[in-house]
Amino acid sequence: MIHTINNLEDNTVQLIPLQQKHISLLWPTAQQVDLYKYGSNDVSTIEKLTNYITTALEAKNAIAFLIFDKRTSAYIGSTRFGNIDYKNKVLHIGWTWISPATQGTELNHKMKYLMLSYAFEKLKFEKVEFRIDERNIKSRKAVEKLGASLEGILRKNVITKDNFRRSSCCYGILKEEWPTIKQKYFNK
Repeated sequence: MIHTINNLEDNTVQLIPLQQKHISLLWPTAQQVDLYKYGSNDVSTIEKLTNYITTALEAKNAIAFLIFDKRTSAYIGSTRFGNIDYKNKVLHIGWTWISPATQGTELNHKMKYLMLSYAFEKLKFEKVEFRIDERNIKSRKAVEKLGASLEGILRKNVITKDNFRRSSCCYGILKEEWPTIKQKYFNK
C-alpha cells in the first residue's frame, strides 16, 4: 500500500524518491557525516552506503528521498517517511542526514514542511512522529522548531556506535494541530 510519490519541492529544496542509482550522488555527503554517532546506521564506506540505500528501498513501510539543494545545485543528503502504518494513519519522519554545510540553514525546516504537508494533507495521516537520540540536542531543537511536542523518552532502545544504548526522545504532531503549527511555524 506504499504510495508512489513524485518529487516534493519548493523554491529551495527538492525531495526526489530515492533510487539505487543515487549512490554516487550521495557518496560525497556520506563521507562528511557520522550517522552512527546517534543512530544505528552507518554510511562511512561506499559498501555501507549501498547497504543503507538498499535497506531503505526494500522496506515495505518506508518512502526514502534524495535531497537536492536548489540554492547550490547539490545533492546534500537523504530523508524518509518510515514506520508507515496505513491502518492507524501514523508515520515517522526521520533517517535524515544532510551535509554539514547545510545544517543550521533553512533547508531542513523547508523539507520538513514539504513532508509534513504531504503526510497530513495528501496522505491524510493522523499523526507524524520523530525519534531522536536524547543526547542530540541540535536535532531535538530542530524538531521543536517544527512545533512538535515531546511525548516521552524510550529508554535505551537503540544501539549506536561502540554498542552504546541510546534513549530516544519521541516527538509528535497530530493532524488537528497541523493547521495551527503550519501557520505559526512555517508561514513566515
